[in-house]
Amino acid sequence: MQPTNTTHPGYYHKVVDCQWACPAHTPVPEYIRLIAQGRYADAYMVNWVANVFPGVLGRTCDRPCEPACRRGRVEQSNGAHPEPVAICRLKRVAADHKADVRARMPVIAPPNGRRVACVGAGPSSLTVARDLAPLGYAVTVFDGEAQAGGFMRSQIPRFRLPESVIDEETGYILSMGVEFQGGQRVASLRDLLAQGYDAVFVGSGTPRGRDLDLPGRREIAENIHIGIDWLAGVSFGHITHIAPRVIVLGGGNTAMDCCRSARRLGGTDVQVIVRSGFDEMKASPWEKEDALHEGIPILNYHVPKSFVHDQGRLTGMTFEIVRAEYDAQGRRSLVPTGAPDVLVPCDVVLIAVGQENAFPWIEPDLGVAFDRWGLPQLTQGSFQSTLPQVFFGGDAAYGPKNIITAVAQGHEAAVSIDRFLRGEDVHQRPAPHTRLLSAKMGIHEWSYDNEVSHDARFKVPWAQAEQALADIRVEVELGFDAATAVKEASRCLNCDVQTVFDAHACIECDGCVDVCPMDCITFTANGEEADLRERLKAPARNLEQALLVSPPLKTGRVMVKDEDVCLHCGLCAERCPTGAWDMQIFRLTATHAGAARQAPQPYPCSREAA
Repeated sequence: MQPTNTTHPGYYHKVVDCQWACPAHTPVPEYIRLIAQGRYADAYMVNWVANVFPGVLGRTCDRPCEPACRRGRVEQSNGAHPEPVAICRLKRVAADHKADVRARMPVIAPPNGRRVACVGAGPSSLTVARDLAPLGYAVTVFDGEAQAGGFMRSQIPRFRLPESVIDEETGYILSMGVEFQGGQRVASLRDLLAQGYDAVFVGSGTPRGRDLDLPGRREIAENIHIGIDWLAGVSFGHITHIAPRVIVLGGGNTAMDCCRSARRLGGTDVQVIVRSGFDEMKASPWEKEDALHEGIPILNYHVPKSFVHDQGRLTGMTFEIVRAEYDAQGRRSLVPTGAPDVLVPCDVVLIAVGQENAFPWIEPDLGVAFDRWGLPQLTQGSFQSTLPQVFFGGDAAYGPKNIITAVAQGHEAAVSIDRFLRGEDVHQRPAPHTRLLSAKMGIHEWSYDNEVSHDARFKVPWAQAEQALADIRVEVELGFDAATAVKEASRCLNCDVQTVFDAHACIECDGCVDVCPMDCITFTANGEEADLRERLKAPARNLEQALLVSPPLKTGRVMVKDEDVCLHCGLCAERCPTGAWDMQIFRLTATHAGAARQAPQPYPCSREAA
C-alpha cells in the first residue's frame, strides 16, 4: 500500500464518524467538549454555524450521527449492546442552557444590489436566507402561513417541539434583515420572476400527502384524513379533539406523530397499522419506541383492502395478512398468508403513507424541467434547475427527507446562488477549511479528557405520563440537566483528536503496540490492502474505514493503524519516547456561501480559553 495522504481533507474527516455522517458536517466532538466545560453558548454557536437550528434539531433530528458513533462499534466489539453517545440530546443541552447569543450573530455586509426570493419558510429556505443575507443580498422569504418554520411548525407536534424554540431560531435569521412575507402563497413563478428577483430558491417542501384509493374511500371522506394535513390542523389549533377509535396507516415518522397526537386529543384506542415488518418501518427507532411507550400498538404485515361503513359512517377497515419473502437478490415480496382478512373497528383513519411534491404554480413553459416522478431536474451538487436562476432544495428538490438534510442542501444551494450571481461556475465547489492543532499541554497532558468513560448511555427524563398525555402542548422529553449532560458528554471518544504519526521520529520500539488497548497498531511488512488487513494484530475488516499506513521505516517495515476502533485515548503518544505520535485536534469547517472571499467564520474551540 502507498503511504496514506493525511493532507486530503476527507481522510481525517471520515475518521470523525459522527461529523462525516451528518449531512451538514456539524463538528460534534468539539461541541460536546464545550458542553462538558460548561460553555453552552460556545457549543450552541458551533452548532449554529453548521446546522442553523440547534434547539429544533436537539429535539427532532433523525440523528444519522448516532448510528455512525464509534462508541457503538467499540462497545459492540467488546460484547455489550451498542450505545452511541446521545449526540442529539446533548445538542439540546447547548440550546437550553446557553446565554443570549444575539450579539454573536454575523455582521451584515452593505447591500450588494442583488435580490433573492425564497419560496417557502422551511429549514432549507431559511438556511439560504441565513447564508446570503450577511453577504449583502436582499432576501425575501414567502410562505403561505403567517409564521416562518415550514413543516417544523406545521407537522411536528408541540409535545416534541415547543413553538417558542421555533420562534427563537427562525427569529435569529429574520432579524438579519431578511424580509418575511407571511400569508403570501406564491401562485406563479412567472409573476415572481417578473418582480425583478435575480435568483429564486424553491424550498416549498412536499406539501401533498398521498391518499389511498380503496373501496369505500369516497363514501366516508369526512372521517378519513391525510396525515400531514391533519397534523397541520392540530398545530394551528383548528383540530382539538378526535373520536376514540383511531387507525393510523403508515410506518414513517409522520405516522408516529399522528398516533401520538391522536392519543392526546381523545383517542383511547389508537393503533398504527403497517404493511411492512417492524424493522422495515421508515420511522426512526426511537420514534417507534416512544409510540410503544405510550401504549400505542403497531400491527405489522397488514395490507389495507377497504374502508367499511354503515349508513355513511366509518366503522372499520379490512386488512389482508401477508408475510415477507426474499429472492436470491434480497428483494422483498409481500405474499398473502391465506389467513382470513381482518376487520379492525375504527371511527377515524389517518393516512400517513408518504408525501409528494406539488408545483402547480410553476408554469410548464418557463423552462423548469421535471422528471417522471415530478421532481425537478437539477445539476448534481449545485441544486440549479434547467432555468439557471431557479434553484431547489430540501424536500422540494429530491423528495421527503428530514430537517438536517434540508439544512445541508440549503447551504449548498446558497453557495450556488452566490456563485451564479457573481458570474462564477456553480459546479465548482469550494473546498472545506481544515486544520490540525496539537492537543499537547505537557509531556503526558492533553487539552482534552482522554480517559475513556465506561458509563452506559444516560436516559433523558420524561414528563409524567398523566400530565404529558393530557395536554398536547406539554413537552414530553425534559432534557438532560447540567450534571447528567457532563456525564453523557464524557462518553464521547473525541474522534476528532487524531493520532498523527511522524515516521522520521519513529525508532520502532513497538511501545505503542504494547500499550494500545484496542490492538489497532501494527508494525509489519507492506503488502496489498486485502492481505495487510488480515495480517494486523487485530484484523481490520471494516472496509468503510481506511488504514493509516506510514512510509517505509528504517527496518523496511511500515506502521499500519486501523482507524476503525481507535479510542483516541492518546496512550500511544504518551508511551512514545521520541514524540513520533502526537494527538492533534482536527478541524473541518464546511465552506458556505461567500467563504472563498473571506476568512472562514470562526467558531469557539475547546482548546482555547472561554
